[in-house]
Amino acid sequence: MSRLALDVWSDYLCPWCNVAATRLHRIEEEFGADVELRWRSYLLRPEPEPGRDLAKFRRYTELWQRAAEEEPAAEFHTWASDEGPPSHSVPAHLVAKAAATFGPAEFERMHRALLHAYFVENRDISRAPTLAALWREVDLPEAELVRVTDPELLKLVGEEHNQAIEMGVGGVPAIRMEGNDVAITGAQPIEIYRRWISRALDGATA
Repeated sequence: MSRLALDVWSDYLCPWCNVAATRLHRIEEEFGADVELRWRSYLLRPEPEPGRDLAKFRRYTELWQRAAEEEPAAEFHTWASDEGPPSHSVPAHLVAKAAATFGPAEFERMHRALLHAYFVENRDISRAPTLAALWREVDLPEAELVRVTDPELLKLVGEEHNQAIEMGVGGVPAIRMEGNDVAITGAQPIEIYRRWISRALDGATA
């Protein structure tokens, strides 16, 4: 059976991306080595916007409960901390890419840690001190945090975002099966992911 690669465009500030990540991690567990998820950057907030109103942001996060109701396994806590709001999307993607330079397991730890820190612990994942703390929490070498400043990683984040735009992706999560020109947008029910992947795998062995 051939291994199936899925490109997943996502943003760490998007509640529906947390829903999709929860479902896709379950898909990984079900299909094992037959499926490879390749997480790609998409920037809902590409430019820094400091000084956003915290009270307004707290009211916005009340809407996360809609995502929580649709996927009970995805954790969400309405914003209760005094941190934030996050200024932009780029810092979280950079620290994830930096973790990925160590290997897929390190990326996966950071990927999950970023989502949990933001949606559950209400930590501002656009702040350098928060990202440095997460780096330590997932057991990456503290001296290597400097990797987030690598201009090649920033270039990669931009290229992945622009690739999605060129494909006509207007929102996330968005998933493209390797070899396809079209991405499926939105956090789909896990049954749809499961059926889509099963058919592709069955076709590869026919």
